[in-house]
Amino acid sequence: MPQGRGAGYLSPMTQPLETDLYPPVKAFLEGQGYEVKSEVAGADVVGLRAGDTDPVIVELKLAMSLQLLHQALERLKISDAVYLAIPQVKGRKTLARHVALCRRLGLGLLTVRLSDGFVEAQCDPGPYAPRKVKARQSRLLREFQRRDGDPNRGGAAGKIVTAYRQDALRCAAHLAEHGPCRGAAVKAATGVARATTLMRDNHYGWFEKVEKGIYQITEKGRAETS
Repeated sequence: MPQGRGAGYLSPMTQPLETDLYPPVKAFLEGQGYEVKSEVAGADVVGLRAGDTDPVIVELKLAMSLQLLHQALERLKISDAVYLAIPQVKGRKTLARHVALCRRLGLGLLTVRLSDGFVEAQCDPGPYAPRKVKARQSRLLREFQRRDGDPNRGGAAGKIVTAYRQDALRCAAHLAEHGPCRGAAVKAATGVARATTLMRDNHYGWFEKVEKGIYQITEKGRAETS
């Protein structure tokens, strides 16, 4: 569905209402050749073209919400052409997330610029076939396979024990016990293949270089392993 200008104008000082979305959306659909009526059998907006039996249904809300998604999914039992209509979204990342969610659910998304009634179709309804991102899948599987045990609690916020952190802890524990060591020796003793790189990068501030190829543990690292 193309973008277009609807009707209506809302002052920036005015608190918007869901009903403020209706005139622009109605005008927008009428511009596409639809006859439009509101509040039909529970649907906020219904548009129908002459000769069609599958209507366009639009659910209006002032923000993306679970309630809005539930309403729209119910409307998919009536028509394949279901849109959400919300005010223009600030931030491209937020809009992209809204669009991705709508596409996954087979919904369309309209945004309404309330200052002048400009309506834009961000995506149209349709079947969604997600594309697997192989690089992300590979990264997840590598982390799963390299992680020792299950050190975290699912759903917890804050510090997460990753495979990288586990490797760093092994290197730090070895240095705490044996003193300054060459990276190759730490690798051989701990089984951490990237021991030298890990200590050189010093992501956690646990290591310091004594001389070329030789590292020792810092006080911060000692506190972490004690």
